[in-house]
Amino acid sequence: MTFFKSLLLAVFATLLLTYAFGISLIELFNLSFYMDNHEVEPLKVISLSAIVAVLLVVAALAIVLSVFGTIIFTILLVCGGVLMVGVGIFWPIILIAVVIWACTRQKTAIN
Repeated sequence: MTFFKSLLLAVFATLLLTYAFGISLIELFNLSFYMDNHEVEPLKVISLSAIVAVLLVVAALAIVLSVFGTIIFTILLVCGGVLMVGVGIFWPIILIAVVIWACTRQKTAIN
C-alpha cells in the first residue's frame, strides 16, 4: 500500500469515525451547541471537530516522519562516513588490486 493511499485512508477513517461517534454522542446525550445565542447544527459541530481531528493526524504524521527521517539520515551518514574512512585507509591496497586485476585479466581476441 502506498504512502498517500494509506494517508487518504487514515484521513477518511478519521472523518468517518468522528462523524459517527459525534452524531451518536449528540443524539445519546441530547446535546445542543449554541454560538451567539443561536443553536449550531450538529453537522457543523461534527464537521469542525472532524477537521480538527484531521489536522491533528496530519501534524502527528509530520512529527513521526521527521523523527524517523532524522534517524534514517543519521544512519546513512554514519555508514557513508565508515565507507569513506575505509576507502581512505585502504586506497593503496585497492589501487594495487585494481592494477593487478587489469594486468592479469584474460584478453578476448577480436576476430
